[in-house]
Amino acid sequence: MTTVLQGPTNASSRAVALDRPIDLRFVLGPLVRGAGDPTMRVSSTAAIRASVTPAGPATIEIRVTGGGAGVDAWAWGPGADHLLDGLPALLGVDDDDAGFEPEHHPVVASLARRRGRVVLGRTGGVWEALLPAMLEQRITGTEAWRNFRRLVRAHGTPAPGPLALWLPPAPATIAGLASWQVTALGIEPRRGALLRRVAREAPRYESLGAAARRPGGGGAGATALAAALRRQTGIGPWTAAEVTLRALGDPDAVSVGDAHLSNVVAFALTGRPRGTDEEMLQLLAPWAGHRARVVRLLETSGIMPPRFGPRVAPRDLVRDLAPPR
Repeated sequence: MTTVLQGPTNASSRAVALDRPIDLRFVLGPLVRGAGDPTMRVSSTAAIRASVTPAGPATIEIRVTGGGAGVDAWAWGPGADHLLDGLPALLGVDDDDAGFEPEHHPVVASLARRRGRVVLGRTGGVWEALLPAMLEQRITGTEAWRNFRRLVRAHGTPAPGPLALWLPPAPATIAGLASWQVTALGIEPRRGALLRRVAREAPRYESLGAAARRPGGGGAGATALAAALRRQTGIGPWTAAEVTLRALGDPDAVSVGDAHLSNVVAFALTGRPRGTDEEMLQLLAPWAGHRARVVRLLETSGIMPPRFGPRVAPRDLVRDLAPPR
């Protein structure tokens, strides 16, 4: 049930009743790009997020009430009502998990009992998931998140409202950047060319996410969107899965090619410290159609395989290319 609240000045508001407690960090955590993400912050009971909606830019603040029995939300900007209307989808309230059977493996069953219902939220915004996913390809999270912050600060705009967030750059802005402007932020030329090329196609990709923006539309259009993205040179299964999961709530998304995920799955389900992508897919096969739910449970479980050897040191192209003092 959704009701209107008395909220801060100049803000639209909404209250949503829930049939069970919610952990915002579990549901919205995949949307955050590092601790310093200028577009979003989230804890277990509160979140703020800036977005460019089809109705215009907006910012939303979400707070859990009644011990998790509901949420109150306020939004600012031309797209405020759009964000509030999409709140049930963002929180996974209308996510359909029928057919998900955790009992195929005792570890998954135990995690699911502790977690409760494993819901997947969705933003409906393809570009806002695609931009950071392209930045995160084949580099460390530290490097990717730093580049994302620089890109948002340099070419995004301040978000509406009092929450001091920033909006990510629009596709037209990215498409219009010169190569040197991207490289100056620490993004290598080949990746910069991919960003500009894909930005020119962003409206077409956005249209493929329309079905998922409807009530109960979680996962709708994921197959078509993933296929369209993978036709782009430079976009593979990892990027496509990252986008369909976050934007469309794709319950079967698996980020094949991730540097750590196959090891996490293998260790959690077999005890082996290392696994290949092929082995991961075999282990996840019993949950076909709901593999993203299993992955989310394992990622947030704290189960981690042992580390061998030194960690990869993050690079910084801005620092490396700076002239010596």
